[in-house]
Parts: sequence; structure tokens; C-alpha cells
Amino acid sequence: MARAGLSTGLLVRAGADLADEAGFEHVTLSEVARRFDVKVASLYSHLKNSHDLKTRIALLALEELADRAADALAGRSGRDALAALADVYRDYAREHPGRYDATRFRLDAATAAAGAGPRHARMTRAVLRGYDLPGAEETHAVRLLGATLHGYVSLEMGGGFDHSAPDTEATWSRTIDALDSLLRNWPAPDHH
Repeated sequence: MARAGLSTGLLVRAGADLADEAGFEHVTLSEVARRFDVKVASLYSHLKNSHDLKTRIALLALEELADRAADALAGRSGRDALAALADVYRDYAREHPGRYDATRFRLDAATAAAGAGPRHARMTRAVLRGYDLPGAEETHAVRLLGATLHGYVSLEMGGGFDHSAPDTEATWSRTIDALDSLLRNWPAPDHH
């Protein structure tokens, strides 16, 4: 029987908050149960296990991030859209480090397809339309953007840039400039 007041959504949000406070890797059913002063068994009518909880946190985080990106991209194109998308990822990681880590949690194909992942891909492809890339090249560009933005944010969040000048704001701006330049001058495919 479900404990009064507990719901799947409430538990997932508590897990997401825990991820932001302690790190996504520390999210467990027992830690969430502790927040509500209940036994872990009380959560099983809402969640299957810790993997289910982490999956739901990942889906929540991807949805939140997609909503922010959609708002930020409205009416923008070219470098302006690229910078807006990049800033959404970076700002979200700064505000919600555990949730941001959750966005990289491995989801099975069906779960990923049912979540906000396809929205992220559509928004990234919409940004790329401003660069007039050949359709066959879009997937390469999507992967490049994802790797660059997520890599930069992950290194920055991990303190990888703390010990050298210039400050990370200047490098972030230069990174966006470099991506913009690359996308405007996308190399022709090499057919070997």
C-alpha cells in the first residue's frame, strides 16, 4: 500500500534535489527514503529500484533542459541561437549539477525515445538549419556540438580550468565563436 503523501513525482523531485546537493552518483532509494523519514519498502509502490529512480531523474532533467532550451531559442538563429543553446546547458549545469549529470545517464532506446531526447535533437538541428549544412552532415554536427558543449561544461564543473588564465567566460565565448566559424565553413565530406 502506498504511503499517504508520497507520489512518484514527489520522490523523483526529492531524488533530483539530492543529486544536486550530494551528486547524482549518491542517489539511492535509501537516501530518498531518509528524506521522508520512511522505510525503503514504502517507496516500492512508486519506484522499482534505484535504477528506476535514476532513470526518472534523468528524464526529468532532460525535460527541464529541453523546456529551457525551447524558451531560449525562440526567435533566434545563427550564432545567437548557438550561444543561447550553449548557455542553457552551461547555466543548467551550474544551477543543477546533479541533474546535469543525470542527463548523461544511459537510457535504453525506448525510454530515451519516449523522453525529451528527441526534442533536444530537434532543437539542435533547428540551430544547425541557420548554417545551411547538407542534411547528411547534420548528425556529425550534432555530435560535435554535444561533445564540445558537454565536454567543456564537464571540465569546467570538475575544476579543470580553475588554475589558469584567461577566465572561463572568455574561453566560453571563444569556444562559441570557434563553433560558429566551423559551422559556417563546414568541410566537405571526404569520400574515401
